[in-house]
Amino acid sequence: MGTTTVELRPVADGIAVTESELVVELADGRRLSVPLVWFPRLLHASEAARNNWQLLGGGEGIHWPDVDEDLSVRGLLLGVPSAEYRKSA
Repeated sequence: MGTTTVELRPVADGIAVTESELVVELADGRRLSVPLVWFPRLLHASEAARNNWQLLGGGEGIHWPDVDEDLSVRGLLLGVPSAEYRKSA
């Protein structure tokens, strides 16, 4: 009997950024919330800049052009903060 490998390709279909959290709505119905402090560029950005985001790669990534921040949904699911956060922690 063989085994089947399932390829996980988590994709976002909605984003919300509050003063303390980044909330990502996934296409499969899950909701992911991570602390905004993990992403200093977003943490220190204006509300307008936080809300100016674009989905990349069919929802595999998120880009904020005003603050030059790019995040992968996979990285968020794995709990990977930004390099800036890791340097300051």
